[in-house]
Parts: sequence; C-alpha cells; structure tokens
Amino acid sequence: MPILMDCDTNATAGNEATENTMHAPIWEVEVDRATPEQWAEMLELLDDANIYQTAAYGGVRWGEKNLSRLVLKRDGEVAGIAQLRIVRPTPLRFGMAYLRWGPLWARRGRPLDTEVCVRMARALEEEYVGNRRLFLRVLPNAFVGTPRAAAMRAAFGRLEAEAVVAENTYRTFVLDLAPTLEELRKGLHKTWRRHLSHSEKNSLTVVAGSGMEEYRTFCKMYHEMWNRKTFETTVDVAEFGRIQESLPEPHRMRILICEDKSVAVAGLVVSVLGDSAIYLLAATSNDGLNSGGAYLTQWTMIKWLKEKGIRWYDLGGIDPERNPGVYQFKRGFAGTDVTQLSPMVACRSKLSSAVVKAGLAIQRAVRGSRSSAARTGHAAKRTETSEPA
Repeated sequence: MPILMDCDTNATAGNEATENTMHAPIWEVEVDRATPEQWAEMLELLDDANIYQTAAYGGVRWGEKNLSRLVLKRDGEVAGIAQLRIVRPTPLRFGMAYLRWGPLWARRGRPLDTEVCVRMARALEEEYVGNRRLFLRVLPNAFVGTPRAAAMRAAFGRLEAEAVVAENTYRTFVLDLAPTLEELRKGLHKTWRRHLSHSEKNSLTVVAGSGMEEYRTFCKMYHEMWNRKTFETTVDVAEFGRIQESLPEPHRMRILICEDKSVAVAGLVVSVLGDSAIYLLAATSNDGLNSGGAYLTQWTMIKWLKEKGIRWYDLGGIDPERNPGVYQFKRGFAGTDVTQLSPMVACRSKLSSAVVKAGLAIQRAVRGSRSSAARTGHAAKRTETSEPA
C-alpha cells in the first residue's frame, strides 16, 4: 500500500527564523506493510498494548488474511498502530472493519499525546470508511473517566457511539498496583484476606510458566470445572492454546498452577503487555475445592506483576447479575469498578451499514437465546445436585 504523507507547512514569515531549529512534523500512514514479527516489536513501544491487538490473537481467531494493520509514524518514528479484522461476505465493496481494544497510541514512558490520537482517528476513517467503503466499528481500549478515554472521545467525535447494551459493555474491576504489597494486602476485603491466609497455611506450592505443558494442565482443570458448573462462556480454551503457541515468548500468557502434594488444584492464566495485565482464565479442579488455591494463585500473580513493574491489573470482566459468585470473588481485590468506552461506528456506504447492522442484530439475538438456555440449564443442574456455583 502507498504511504500517505501530511506535512504542516503554514509557517508565517515571522516563524522563518525558528524553522532553522524546528520543523513541522511529517506524518505518514502505512497500511498492510507490517509483518507479524514487526508488529510484535511495535507493541513493545506502547503502554496500551494488549493481547487483542497481537498478530497471534488476530491470526488464530480471524485468520491472517482477514487482518489489516495500520501504522502511524511521525518523523519516521512509530506513533500509533491498529490491527483490524476485515469482514467481506462477498468480493463486492461492502463489509466491516472491526478494531478491538485499539487503536494503540500511548508511547511507553511518555505523556499522552492527544495529537497522535486525533491523527489515528483520521487515518482509520480515511482508510476503512472512505477508501474501502466499510462499516468501521471501534472498541476502544479505554475506561470511562480516564484521560485516555477523554482523548479518544474527542478524537473520534465524528463517529457515532453505539447504544449501551449488555452485549457491547465491558465492565470490570481494575486494581492499581502502585501501592506497596503490604498496602495491597491490607486493602483486600476481610473475607478475601482470610481465605488467602488459610491457603498459605495449606502447604500449597505454585508453579509458574508459559509453556504448553502448563497450559494443558490448566485446561484439564478448566474442563473439570466446566463440567461441574456448566456455566455460560464464550471462551474457547483450545483457541487460547493456539494463540499461546503463536505468541512470541515475551508476549506469552503467564500461567500459574497451584499444587497440593504434586496434584494440580487451581490455575490462573494472565496476559501481560504494556503497562497492564488482564486476568483471562482461572480454574479450580475437583480436588481443589477446599484448598484456597484460587486465592493463592491470584496473590502470587500480583506479587509477580509488582516485580515486573506492571501498573494495572484488569480482573477480566464482571457481571453481578449473571455471575454473582465470580463478582464477589473479584470484588474482594478492592479494585476500582470501571466500564470501557462504548463501541463507536462510522459508515458512508448504505449497503455496508445495512448488512453489518443486520448481522450484529442476528448475532446478539443468538447470543441472547444461548444465554437464556444456559441459565435455565445451570439452574436445573443446581437443583439436581445442590452444589453451589
């Protein structure tokens, strides 16, 4: 793809002297030129990097041929990036460009530069809405009330915010890891702290790794837990395993396995990129129901994240109504209850807009019916077994 260039050259005569030492920045937009290896290197530059913007996640989940990557450069230096899924039902010029947890524009170790965000928004709209005539859907990696969210709302002001519904709302707890370990422990809810102390007295050990052997051990516990609870989930643990294999070593998910006398009783899978970690998966085996291993693995992870200099721990989503047990567990960390910015959309093609909106409506209806069926089945099982969820 060609490089688009933009240079601010409206200097007045009075500024000619200063132009000897200062120049207007040259902005470049590169589309579909970065390889997966180059993309991984760029992620290292950004505080807002996350697993959903990795080449491995996109390639495994959607297929490499269905991805588009946009890079914004200022004076030859990477300023922002975005990886999108391209959906075209036919060879005709209509479809969707989906940007999940992006764009990324917070350069590591630097203050937020809102001009980069504005330029990213403009580049995305020009390429995918203007040039390709697609329905652009952006799910920002920013929580309401933060400086990043304010900047993105302003930069993407030309896009329309989707109506807030359960299916497009990400609510979670985020734990600030800046306090000392002693302060973090004191901040835990009393019951959570008591369970942690109990687990520490149980002679449990925690094994850490990022290999497939640890992941297979985790999956065995996860399947045991699912058979025990039959909870509603959109998570495909086998798919996450393929993602783990595809990720470069520095970006692989951190896996903790808690053992009781060499028997795996609990596990935790966390993604760590940029300045944040995301709690993706957790499981307790049938043998570990009374071990307290879930508390010990989480606290062990928090200590490791502190050592790595990670600032934020996203606890992976909450739903107090549909999953009150997990909500109470995560609430015990004493993190901040936050909600991600709603998706934003833009489209200049009536055909793309009509097709995508119809498809999203069908998708939500199917998910809603599955959720109802899962909740009905879960309630029946609980009645039959009398086992707490």
